[in-house]
Amino acid sequence: MTDTNIGWVRSWGASPQSPYGGLGSLDDHPPFADVTLRQVVRLSGGGRRVRVRFTNEFGTAPVTIGAAQVGFAVPGGGVRDGRVLTFSGATAVTIPTGAPMLSDPVDLPAAALTELSVSLYLPGRVDTCTCHEPVFDTGWTIPGDAVAASLLPTDATVLPVRALISAVDVVPDAPASAVVVVGDSRTDGAGSTPDTHHSWPELLAARGAGFVVNQGISGNRLLNEGVGAAVLARFDRDVLATPGLGCVVLSVGGNDLAISFAPRDDGPLADFLKVFPGAPVTADDVIAGYRQLVTRARDRGVRVYATTIAPFEGADAFTPGCEIARQVVNEWIRTGGEFDAVLDFDAVWRDPDHPGRIREDFHSGDHLHGSDAGYRALAGSIDLALFG
Repeated sequence: MTDTNIGWVRSWGASPQSPYGGLGSLDDHPPFADVTLRQVVRLSGGGRRVRVRFTNEFGTAPVTIGAAQVGFAVPGGGVRDGRVLTFSGATAVTIPTGAPMLSDPVDLPAAALTELSVSLYLPGRVDTCTCHEPVFDTGWTIPGDAVAASLLPTDATVLPVRALISAVDVVPDAPASAVVVVGDSRTDGAGSTPDTHHSWPELLAARGAGFVVNQGISGNRLLNEGVGAAVLARFDRDVLATPGLGCVVLSVGGNDLAISFAPRDDGPLADFLKVFPGAPVTADDVIAGYRQLVTRARDRGVRVYATTIAPFEGADAFTPGCEIARQVVNEWIRTGGEFDAVLDFDAVWRDPDHPGRIREDFHSGDHLHGSDAGYRALAGSIDLALFG
């Protein structure tokens, strides 16, 4: 069967972010110049052809890629069966300010859950690096052009962000569609063990849900910007423009409520709250935001699922007022009839003896983010028939 019968489907993604106003992973890092970036991604679904989406969407100047390659990742930073990436046939490309750039397709048959290595050489200086942070898969910065190196050079250093790549698409062997999960740090995988692919969307893919794309941003909100553009602002780019999109899972809103109900004083959260502009919002505001996303998705013929907001009593940002609002939003998600299915993460994580808290074995120590076991429980609670 040819590519005209089976089209591209997104198999991996990471929502692009500005390096400024986020978690600060690049604050003390020198600009990239005359270096190779080598990064590992894991496909959720397999295919026979691959293309990589590079990104300069938050850049302040054009970015030149002098060479790029994709191959199978080898533990320790190595690569095997590398394929040169080209751009309209050229081995180098300049990405305009504010733009993404798709590579030409390459033949690279890869099964579901295969780890790929993407290397790109930056001959010039990159002062503003479009990135994703934090990064849960170790990547490396290597001096000079090391794109073709099959082994990781000894002078490599750890890359603190996901840099300048935002997606990998494949041509599958049979018709398929993508599930895009859009959310905050609990979707992103905060609290999970690095290099183990233990975010719940990745664990869902490992259970056999097919093409599952994680578009979580740690610190993200539904209605207002802060750490990353708000979901309402990035929904078209990160979700609706996804090749092969079949359904979206909405898992957001908790940060909107937590930040809105947090004390506005000189307490321990004062500096943290400065990252999040905008007036406080209510449960009704969050519900209205959800309705906007549902309408926009349905206009594209996309199924829409939602997760309830899991508890977080005991976390630094918790307040009783926020808990009341969380319960209001969750009741609407469960009973409002807006969604094709509801994934009740609140029910999975809550402590039966203290429903406002996460079970002790399911959080990472901060009463907010999941442990590996917690994220396994979320992924394990989802009916795979929803993605058939």
